[in-house]
Amino acid sequence: MNFDHKSSKLDFMKYRKAFFGFSLLFLLIGVALLSTVGLNLGIDFESGTTVEVLAEEEVTAAEIEDEFMEIGYEPDEVVLAGDNNDIARASFIGGITQEESLEIQAHFDELYGTTPNISTITPIVGEELARNAIISVLIAAVGIIIYVTVRFEFLYGISAIIALFHDALFILTIFSILQMEVNIPFIAAVLTIIGYSINDTIVTFDRIRENMGLEKKVESFEDVSRVVNKSLVQTLARSINTVLTVVFAAGALLVFGGEGLRVFSFALVIGLVAGTYSSLFIAAQIWAILKTKQIKKQQQKALLREEEAEQAGNV
Repeated sequence: MNFDHKSSKLDFMKYRKAFFGFSLLFLLIGVALLSTVGLNLGIDFESGTTVEVLAEEEVTAAEIEDEFMEIGYEPDEVVLAGDNNDIARASFIGGITQEESLEIQAHFDELYGTTPNISTITPIVGEELARNAIISVLIAAVGIIIYVTVRFEFLYGISAIIALFHDALFILTIFSILQMEVNIPFIAAVLTIIGYSINDTIVTFDRIRENMGLEKKVESFEDVSRVVNKSLVQTLARSINTVLTVVFAAGALLVFGGEGLRVFSFALVIGLVAGTYSSLFIAAQIWAILKTKQIKKQQQKALLREEEAEQAGNV
């Protein structure tokens, strides 16, 4: 297959400024939203109380909400669980008192014949969960940059980590816009996306390194750009096919997985698309720019050594 012919038609490097501009604009909007509106943190990261209602038959979230409203309570969220949707988990951000807990238990015990289970997350636990989630993401990022640097070179590692932060901020922006709840499954989705994205990026980088080795001379941005563009064309079909396969599975999970998996599957779908986009159109282009600067520095150093050698010879 003549990849060079295809490269002339699909010039991804030509539109690098458009890719950078789109990502920069979107992420600036995300930073503005995160600093003003913020995220809709779930009970996993905020202090609160979860009431698990056990019913004898299938129930709906609306029915459970109505029952709470009947006794004067309004849960922040109701999630259904169980094989037949016979379990409902109602979350109250900020928590409820012991007297209120007893009133709720008495009401649902009378209604369904089973006393609800009530668990409380204190502010200390919420803060610890949030801190551990951030540490987990940072450890994953550091591990990735070390791995990519050892396997390839430092410039590949820098490009990969920029792309990963792009993906994470992209997902946070979407969740800030939609005000979807951020909980532990969301963190699990982000870590899953990081693993998928770096895998896709490594495949692209591996092809770039292979094609760079086939070049006799790489002396300018045009040379680097040609190699990167050819590599992107060669890996494009593979990247698209892979992400479509995984997105179909995550999409099915989103549609049929139930309310409990909604946040995880939605974050997974968004993150998979963002990860593929960044692997092809952010990481590779950033590497090309960094590589060009490295080559220019090496050329300047070589030129300086030649001038010094000439001066020494004249003396």
